[in-house]
Amino acid sequence: MVKLSRWAILSLILSGVGLALGMSYLSQQNSSHAESLSLDKSQSSSSKPSSLSIEQTMPSYDHIFVVVAENKAYEEIIGSVDAPQLNRLAQAYGLATQFYGEVHPSEANYIAMLGGDTFGIHDDDAYYCNLGSADPFCPNAKEPGYVSHTISAPNLMTQLEKRGLSWKGYFEDLPSPGADAVVAPSPQRALYASKHNGFMNFKSVQSDPKRAQKIVGLDQFIKDLSSNQAPNYSHIILNQCHEMHGLAECLNPQALIRDGDKAIAALIQKIMASPLWASSKNNAIIVTWDEDDHTANGPQGCCGFDPKSAANFGGGHIATLVITNHGARKVVDKTPYNHYSLLRTVEAAFGIQEYLGHAKDSDVGIKSMTPLFRVAKSAGQKLEKM
Repeated sequence: MVKLSRWAILSLILSGVGLALGMSYLSQQNSSHAESLSLDKSQSSSSKPSSLSIEQTMPSYDHIFVVVAENKAYEEIIGSVDAPQLNRLAQAYGLATQFYGEVHPSEANYIAMLGGDTFGIHDDDAYYCNLGSADPFCPNAKEPGYVSHTISAPNLMTQLEKRGLSWKGYFEDLPSPGADAVVAPSPQRALYASKHNGFMNFKSVQSDPKRAQKIVGLDQFIKDLSSNQAPNYSHIILNQCHEMHGLAECLNPQALIRDGDKAIAALIQKIMASPLWASSKNNAIIVTWDEDDHTANGPQGCCGFDPKSAANFGGGHIATLVITNHGARKVVDKTPYNHYSLLRTVEAAFGIQEYLGHAKDSDVGIKSMTPLFRVAKSAGQKLEKM
């Protein structure tokens, strides 16, 4: 083991070439539960941080793109021959190895990452359903304890707007901008499904006269990217054959993963080829899943989950990738995270300190995903692309 005095002398000698900085940064990553396999040697160094200082050192980000896929356990993606491109990205950039959903089935997980809570929802009923609703899209509405699926609470969208930041939800096969459809093009072929559109559950979005400008199709995403008009926060959902969920026309599990891998990688390629990715500002792409495939053995969740709670018993172990334009490379983060952690991370990256709902629950282990979002000391350097 090298003595401290010798290390200090060695660091002083090598400071001009940056080797000591890279080694010090590697030590810092390990101390914060991130197992970094290889880091950019221009990364700045510091002494071993406390958990509080890690939270405070979340870099500022200009654009964050969140891509959400469906119903696949961690083991079905990471290491799978059916997801070669996602695995290459996970190895080259950042991977959270202990990330969990909140609940089964899908809908409340999408709500959690935007509002910091499931708000008692634990089914896939339509966003407008209330106790006793007779609508065919509200099949569970007569169950005891049923809660309104329209939520009046503050959310990430209201937070962003308050700070003058922009947001959009991009949905493949959305029938029209701002559409209030539950499924489309038909109940028999639900390529678009509002149960995967957590924005629509919030009253602030439902009552927004400008909703059509913010809830749009995937074609608009490509236009926004090419014209350098992407919002600060982009939330991207592919259709149910491309996001790995599956329909009657796309049921084969291996084919679903292969198609999803290809479709998600194509989106990432477009983002990384855009002008904003080459800018000196910090930008990040997050790829996560809503829940696993319901076959998890052992703990379903983390960070305050309650196995006795119908709406917070855990949604299973899922993969989550973080790709940054100016961040460290080959980072494997073993810290337990969930969608509340993701929300807190987005808030912190945009300078928002008033964390919503369970995103503020530090006492049960909710924390920002800082190790995966650290950036190089000098932005703008040429970094690896796909």
